Amino acid sequence: MAKILVVDDEADLELLIKQKFRKKIRENIYEFVFAQNGEDALVKVGENPDLDVVLSDINMPVMDGLTLLSRLPDANPIIRAVVVSAYGDMQNIRTAMNRGAFDFVCKPVDFEDLDLTMEKTLNHVLQVRETMQAIKENNILKMYVDENVINFMNSKGFEKSLYDNEIVDATVMFLDVCGFTAFSENVPANEVVKLINQLFEMIVKEVIAQNGHIDKFMGDAVMAVFRGKYHLDRAIDVAIAARDHMKAAPEVAAGDKVFKPMISIGINSGEMISGNIGSASLRRLDYTVIGDTVNTAQRLQSAAKANQIVISEEVYHQIKESFKCERIGEVSLKNKAKPVVIYEVLE
Repeated sequence: MAKILVVDDEADLELLIKQKFRKKIRENIYEFVFAQNGEDALVKVGENPDLDVVLSDINMPVMDGLTLLSRLPDANPIIRAVVVSAYGDMQNIRTAMNRGAFDFVCKPVDFEDLDLTMEKTLNHVLQVRETMQAIKENNILKMYVDENVINFMNSKGFEKSLYDNEIVDATVMFLDVCGFTAFSENVPANEVVKLINQLFEMIVKEVIAQNGHIDKFMGDAVMAVFRGKYHLDRAIDVAIAARDHMKAAPEVAAGDKVFKPMISIGINSGEMISGNIGSASLRRLDYTVIGDTVNTAQRLQSAAKANQIVISEEVYHQIKESFKCERIGEVSLKNKAKPVVIYEVLE
């Protein structure tokens, strides 16, 4: 149903509108709201945010129609105004158009012409609303999907590329917020979500600063992937910065529970498969990386203690000239036949 505001100080127009459009009013196609002048109209606009069209006279007391036209965009930027006036000279038409009028109908009103004009204006408003909705949905989508993926979806080769996979050389990092699960069991849900999002925000900012991307959030853990030049060094920089942020973060109290933010980090680098993983029939695919390199990174994170950055011996030999590291020793990792030597990145 379209909602239309009629602004005119002539009471007769209200009666005429209700008579001429009684069928569409009865069928819930049109709903009319009435105002006596521009000032009254702005009040009605505020009270009715779902208004679509304003039909306004020019010559009115308190606030005239031309002043109303200049104020409407601030009150509701989607509304479109049609001027209905006996002042049909070109100067008034030009002034009204320059102040944002969508169209102009002269008095005495030809109601058939007015109906067609309203339909045209309502169609325009509908297009504006659909565009605004698309922009809103796109902005929401960007909150859940990496911008590179959105650009990829808009590319010509998107459909074909859904099934194109590749082997890439990259670095993957898993960061887990230590002790958060136990803490969250005794804290209201809203506080839990607010806190974990704040902690994730610290991590995400560091990942973005080093041109990495967040692959996924997994409960209270984050998976990030780095590609391109110096991807391993950039991942280590992120890990150190994230760890230091957590060390500096204050304790969080909730009731009788106190939580000190700390993270454990596992990093691995090498070849991995990049592609769309999931179920096409469910329309749920993750553009992600998989393989032994990725699995090992997750196992390294599991072996890390609070505020530790753990890497494999192979990674250590790649970064030892750039970062200070310390040997932890041999550990048994899941799905690894032999113990693995691991190192901690200090600074």
